[in-house]
Amino acid sequence: MDKNFEQKAFLGILPARIRDALSQTDDFDSLYEVVLDIGRKPEARYKNRSVFLTDDPITFFDLESVISRISSFDRDNRAGIERTLHRISGIMNRQGRPIGLTCRYGRAIEGVIDAVSDIFNKGDSVLLLGRPGVGKTTLLREVARVLADSGKRVIVVDTSNEIAGDGDIPHSGIGGARRMQVPIDVEQHKVMIQAVENHMPEVVVIDEIGTEEEAIACRTIAERGVQLIGTAHGHSLPNLLMNPTLSDLLGGVNSVILSDEEAYRRSSQKTVLERTAPPTFDTLIEIADRGKFVIYENIADTVDEYLRFDRLKPEKRTQNSDGTVKKTGPEAVERATEERTVEYGIINKENAVKIKPVNIYSFGVSRDYIRRAIHSFHINADVCSILAEADMVLTTRTYEQKKPKQIMKANALEIPVYTIPKNTLSNVKRIIKGIKRNRVQEEINETVLQEAVESVLRENKSVRLPPASSNVRRYQHGYAERFGLITSSIGRDPDRSVVIHPPDISGFETEFDK
Repeated sequence: MDKNFEQKAFLGILPARIRDALSQTDDFDSLYEVVLDIGRKPEARYKNRSVFLTDDPITFFDLESVISRISSFDRDNRAGIERTLHRISGIMNRQGRPIGLTCRYGRAIEGVIDAVSDIFNKGDSVLLLGRPGVGKTTLLREVARVLADSGKRVIVVDTSNEIAGDGDIPHSGIGGARRMQVPIDVEQHKVMIQAVENHMPEVVVIDEIGTEEEAIACRTIAERGVQLIGTAHGHSLPNLLMNPTLSDLLGGVNSVILSDEEAYRRSSQKTVLERTAPPTFDTLIEIADRGKFVIYENIADTVDEYLRFDRLKPEKRTQNSDGTVKKTGPEAVERATEERTVEYGIINKENAVKIKPVNIYSFGVSRDYIRRAIHSFHINADVCSILAEADMVLTTRTYEQKKPKQIMKANALEIPVYTIPKNTLSNVKRIIKGIKRNRVQEEINETVLQEAVESVLRENKSVRLPPASSNVRRYQHGYAERFGLITSSIGRDPDRSVVIHPPDISGFETEFDK
């Protein structure tokens, strides 16, 4: 399509005074959109700046002048200019009368696929993510053109005519690809299935996957061996993975309760997240900015590693202004390396051992809030249902003041009781964050423990270990008892500690009893 034709078509819908002012700027290569709001100055927005075109405010007649030169608005208040990529979106008042227009200047840009062309040419299904205005649709359009011109049968499912332009004749920006329009946006998933069943494509291109039905349709298409190229709402892999509607595109997430042995083997909490099914897409590309890409190949392994270790290993590519491409990675991107390793008990220090999860007993506090806070801070903890097995009790101030049996029993068992003002997620997170901070500082020095045991056996005297948390004390009790020794705990948290006694202490007085 001739660039001059596109420029003239865009200028042709604008009122004369705005058209003349915009023509004088002569910067259409970086023009993003023209905003026309009643009672305000017309504004032209470019890539890095904004300019008021005239001092005269927009009137209702200005808007009507534009609307009369474009196609009718559809249900999502979008319209276009036939055989162009320009899009006009309306802002309506309560009576449905237009009070503002956003006139986006659309263009097809060849070469935007160069940095990632090898990924699309492999034949794998690819999902694109990125914030609005970052160039997802432009890249999608170029992918359709390149794959179609390479000889593949490509179908573009064009929901709002953004990919191939307005009108019945598709824009030349999609090359030899065929375009199927969607009459109503809620029927997009039906048109996707029709494209596969009726037209035998090798590639299906779809923009803005946003509903559960569309996610299911994507899985159906991918399972039939068709290469699927699409975009979805979201800006990163973790963000999409936690989206209950669209997480199925990456295989879905399910909460699984592990056995004690498996949790100990993994050095994790008992409740973990795991991938539910094979992902719909093979590769995910985050568009960080125009020409900047973060690439995750083999989505199945990527999601598994993220859910288990909270670790991502993307490849980064940047397309420079001269056309060259800079590649980095894949490199491990750790959310918190040293700190997170400690809190999971895998302490890379000499003479250290694994620490079991913190068991939290909930009384009057939402268990779902606690689990969400645990997952948010990636802490090695779990919610337990038996008070005697708890390392701490979490309750509200109101419940604690009533002195119920559970709280009295927790005090008798010397289980720490933590209170929050109200049963809210923010209050729960504050407590869990404090637990995480304490856990990061927590270590078990096995050498000191070994020396204490040897001292008790050799000298037949009780030895008191340094103060420790209930989690560490539990390990110390079990360790000493394996040698036939007797243990007890003295003091109150946070100064409570374990005392290791000789095998027979009947009638034996220690310095701790004095």
